[in-house]
Amino acid sequence: MRIPHPEQVALPLRFTGGGPQIFVHEGARQALERRLDQAFGGVVQLSVTDNRRRMVTRTQMNGVLKVRVHMMFLDASERVVDALVRYVVDGDREASEVVGEFIESNSHRIRAVQLVRGPLRPRGNVHDLYAILSDVSQRYLGSSAPPDVLITWGRHTHPSGGPRKTIKLGSYSATERLIRIHPVLDREWVPRYFVSYIVYHELLHHVVPSVKDGGRALLHSAEFLRREREFRFFERAMEWERKNIHRLLNSR
Repeated sequence: MRIPHPEQVALPLRFTGGGPQIFVHEGARQALERRLDQAFGGVVQLSVTDNRRRMVTRTQMNGVLKVRVHMMFLDASERVVDALVRYVVDGDREASEVVGEFIESNSHRIRAVQLVRGPLRPRGNVHDLYAILSDVSQRYLGSSAPPDVLITWGRHTHPSGGPRKTIKLGSYSATERLIRIHPVLDREWVPRYFVSYIVYHELLHHVVPSVKDGGRALLHSAEFLRREREFRFFERAMEWERKNIHRLLNSR
C-alpha cells in the first residue's frame, strides 16, 4: 500500500516525518518465514522491504539465515513462492530463473528510483488527466489508478521554423513512475476518448514489462499489443489520429 501523491487526491492528507512507510501483511510474512524455516531446517529471520534495487538478499551467520525480500513476494503464486524458497535455501538455478521472471513482470511495483522534479499538472483547461487515468485503470486493469503512478501534462513547446514534423503525444518514465501527456491534446476539439487512449497506452508501459528480443528490449511486445487493442475505442482512436495528425502537428 502506498500513499497517493498529494496533488492527485482531493483529501487533506497529513504526512509525518521520516519519509514514506510501507504496511506489511504480517500473516503473509509469517507464512513465508515458516516455509523458509522448514526448508532451511534452522532459524530464519525474514524481513520485507520496499527496496528499489535488491529484491532478494540472504546472509547466514551463527546458524541463523537472514532473508530480505521485496513485498511483491507476499502475494506471489505458489509456484513463485516455492521457487523463492528453493533459490534462497539451496541456490537452485532453475528456481532463480522463475524468481527473476517474476521480478521482471512485477517491475511496476518497485517504487521510483528518481523523484519527479517540478510540480505536477494533471488538471488541464479541458481534460483532467488524473480522472482519465482513474477511469482507464478501473475499466481495463480492474482497479483504481495505481497510487505509485503519477501523471501530468508536459511542457508547452512551440515549434520554430515551421510546423512540427513529428510529435510524441505521450511518454512513460519508469525511473519516475510518471506519465507525461503532450499539452497539445488539452484542446476542446480533441475528444476525451482519444486522450484516454494515449493515457492507456502509456499506462500499459507501466504494467506490461518489456521482453528481450535478440539482446534488445522490445517495448511493444505481442502481449502489449494484444492488451492495447482491448481499449474500447481503439479503432476509433486510430482513425481520429489519422484524420487529425496534421492539425496536431500545427497546433501551438
